[in-house]
Amino acid sequence: MKKDIHPQLHLVTAVCACGNTFETYSTKEDLRLEICNACHPFFTGKQKFVDTAGRVERFKQRYGER
Repeated sequence: MKKDIHPQLHLVTAVCACGNTFETYSTKEDLRLEICNACHPFFTGKQKFVDTAGRVERFKQRYGER
C-alpha cells in the first residue's frame, strides 16, 4: 500500500443548527450541521417540516396557496 495518501482525521465537535453538539472524527476541522439525530423527525417521532434554502417559500410565492 502507498504511504501518506489518506487524509488526516481530526477529533471535532459537531454543532447542529438546533444547538446539539457531539464529538466525532472528520477530515474537516470544523463541522456544522443543519439537522442531526436530536432534531430529525425520523428519530424524534415528531412531524417537522425541514425547509432547504427557502424552497417552500419560493413555491408558495410562485404558485400561491390554493
